[in-house]
Amino acid sequence: MTTTEYTRADFQTDQEVRWCPGCGDYTILASVQNFMAELGVPREKMVMISGIGCAARFPYYMNVYGMHSIHGRAPAIAAGISVTRPDLSVWVVSGDGDALSIGGNHLIHALRRNLNIKILLFNNQIYGLTKGQYSPTSEQGKVTKSTPFGSPDRPFNPVSLALGAEASFVARTLDMDRKHTTEILNAAYLHQGSALVEIYQNCNVFNDKAFIELTGKNTRDHNRINLVDGEPITFGPDGEKAIILEDGEAKIVDTASVEPGRILVHDAGRDDPSVPFALSRLAHGPYGPTPLGIFRNVSQPTYESTVRDQVTAAKEAKGEGDLKALIQSQGTWRV
Repeated sequence: MTTTEYTRADFQTDQEVRWCPGCGDYTILASVQNFMAELGVPREKMVMISGIGCAARFPYYMNVYGMHSIHGRAPAIAAGISVTRPDLSVWVVSGDGDALSIGGNHLIHALRRNLNIKILLFNNQIYGLTKGQYSPTSEQGKVTKSTPFGSPDRPFNPVSLALGAEASFVARTLDMDRKHTTEILNAAYLHQGSALVEIYQNCNVFNDKAFIELTGKNTRDHNRINLVDGEPITFGPDGEKAIILEDGEAKIVDTASVEPGRILVHDAGRDDPSVPFALSRLAHGPYGPTPLGIFRNVSQPTYESTVRDQVTAAKEAKGEGDLKALIQSQGTWRV
């Protein structure tokens, strides 16, 4: 793709941005607009598809091609665009309710097929648009309008779910960390294949400070486990904590208590997803030490490239097809 000189203003539309004051979506929107401006890809080569929810307003505010689609079905619509228009960069914007409840099947199949689409999953652990019901990522015991005695459900871990579907790119970031978010967005853009980026997003009206342990001044250094490819995984204000693998399980230990060689060195390009899956199980939600960054980034054939290869092979073997002849070839009848 050719590059074009842009500023953030070029990616802003004339639509009034309407989220609750203080919503984390504003910060994510600014991060995405700045990222795409710096990327320099022509706007007509970018597409944003959304489902239903607060996050789904994104296409109105991004001056690129886009579609506000139906609940949970954004990955399916994005798949059609990506297969038929491989020259486009296709992005899906979804929330934890949209992507993981009614859209759960569409999400996992888009990931397992390795479609060349980038899925931004805004996770605020609540239904915001419909005013505060519990979502598939709400913690057990969560008291909401729809669970007045506390949620009995075990929540999804979106990163674990994506790794279980063997997505070729899986990452997690925070709405308020714009530098980190931009780095993750850039890596997802460069990746050929399905990319799932979970973004912890604060809903200050219905689930305020859900991520305070990762954003609070006095707690963030103790709880953010920053995954850096090729580096030993340590964390804490002075790196006093480390991650080791023991019997296939990722465990947190005191750095001084183990030999340096036992500390897990992060390898996002590892083909086997079991180690990044183990890392994803260190935190079930943003409580206590939580990994952030790229869990997995591996190269695999995309669904689109495989389909195109099949079409080319069929044409070479049999030439251009005759649709009318195919339809009338057998099994037809008059009514």
